[in-house]
Amino acid sequence: MDATLTKSERETLKAIWRLTSDPHSDGGARTGDLAASLKVTPGTMTATVKKLADRGLALHTPYHGVELTESGRRRAMGVVRRHRIVERFLADMLAYSWSEADRLAPIFEHQLPQEVEDRLYAALDRPSTCPHGFPIPEMGGESIPSLPPLYDLAPGARATIALPGSTDPDVAMFLDSLGVRPGVEVEIKEKHPFDGPLVVAVDGHDRTIGERVARQILVRVSELSPAANHKTVSTKKRRKETV
Repeated sequence: MDATLTKSERETLKAIWRLTSDPHSDGGARTGDLAASLKVTPGTMTATVKKLADRGLALHTPYHGVELTESGRRRAMGVVRRHRIVERFLADMLAYSWSEADRLAPIFEHQLPQEVEDRLYAALDRPSTCPHGFPIPEMGGESIPSLPPLYDLAPGARATIALPGSTDPDVAMFLDSLGVRPGVEVEIKEKHPFDGPLVVAVDGHDRTIGERVARQILVRVSELSPAANHKTVSTKKRRKETV
């Protein structure tokens, strides 16, 4: 990771990637949305985007938004990779919850030398996912698989749970009471029609999850699972994952 990039530039790369990585996104990320996601003023965000464009990491097209260049995507994946490794360290080695790890990781992740990141990754036995259940990008990679919402799956599908850091605490607590936690595998038993609830098997128990909540849960689908419900995918935007 390039040490000459500032913390705000790295966070902006990550935010652009997050807002443009969803297959349903309709172009680049708007500077207003970027500013809101990072809690800065639109003027500050415009200045940061210009710096990234000057470095060849982003493209800002009027009325189209901000997109990452090929080099920008690699840098963004490096930022995401480091964030998720640090989260894993906080959760596995220091016993923080997945939500606490997400909150604490940005405080110091940007100051880590690359050597320290590499040693953390090795010490953690090269994990494949962060505590939320999202994939850790490969070193030097340009993309990672996108995860569909749980509600898009058909009966018979099996998948592993991933919960965004932006999940409402009350929703996270409710899901935890059902045993639906990051890293847990579930099977879709029933899907009621007309946007009805899902019935999923969790550790041998059937649990009912409403449509609104089921759309907030992202999943890594098992390779042998039945195909997702593509009609649902085309009519409802899924919630974007956060890092």
